[in-house]
Amino acid sequence: MAQSPVIVGVDATPAGALAATVGCAVAGAMEAPCHLVHVVREPAGLSRGKAESTERADTLDRFLDATRSALERSLAPHLTASALEHLDVHVGNPAWVLGQVARDDGARLLVLGGKHHSAAVRWFGGSTAHHAVRTIDVPLLVAAAPKTRFDRVLVACDLSDASAPTLEAARAFGRPFGARLRMLTVVEPLPAIPDVGIQIDEGERLRVTEQEAAALVAGGGNEDRVESIVQTGSAARTIADEVARWDADIVVVGSHGKGWVDRVLLGSTTERLLNRLPCSILVIPIRGPGIGT
Repeated sequence: MAQSPVIVGVDATPAGALAATVGCAVAGAMEAPCHLVHVVREPAGLSRGKAESTERADTLDRFLDATRSALERSLAPHLTASALEHLDVHVGNPAWVLGQVARDDGARLLVLGGKHHSAAVRWFGGSTAHHAVRTIDVPLLVAAAPKTRFDRVLVACDLSDASAPTLEAARAFGRPFGARLRMLTVVEPLPAIPDVGIQIDEGERLRVTEQEAAALVAGGGNEDRVESIVQTGSAARTIADEVARWDADIVVVGSHGKGWVDRVLLGSTTERLLNRLPCSILVIPIRGPGIGT
């Protein structure tokens, strides 16, 4: 059986070159094949009503060949010639096609280049990375810097059902690099409820969270040592602050599978981190395949 590949979404932008650099490095560390995929929209001049015509097929083939050649020239300074041999060009919606390729190839990881986006951009379309987070059931690495090693892996866990598989995936990702792992659990302040006499003991809440976090880390065994810390504050901001404080190379988060309306209108911690891009981000879909499979 062929080994599961790392799929890298590339284009002629700096973000595409960044994805190629990081994706090939990660694939090498995992001893996995690296497949580069570029997705382009169909040219407006091609009529869908003549899908079977030879003229249309020839025109599309010439367009794809020209696109591939231009992309190879753009990526050549960043990659080896052998890496460019595994470059495929597809037509369609980038996030949908990348998801389909990842599923068809049994990919263990999808890599994209990251960009900073405002809330307005997210609401009215967002980037390929944002769409991929919402729709793709394969671990997704959004690269923020051209690093070829990941020595410090920060894992954000909220002690929900997503936490154990997220921590397991972070361990698997960091293992080829001999990385240090730090698990961060953020205790967000409870909202004030007027005219309610129940008092919450924040000190007790913090103590219980620390115990549960320690148990989660211990449950993974001693094969990979993980430091556990608990902090208070808003999740995305606290994670970003810890990235800067610890100089993390990547932050690993789990996807909770919220509804589309929740994610688009309200946002999520993952998407807020994508907008900030404090460092590279690895998003683990809890129902998808694991990094180590």
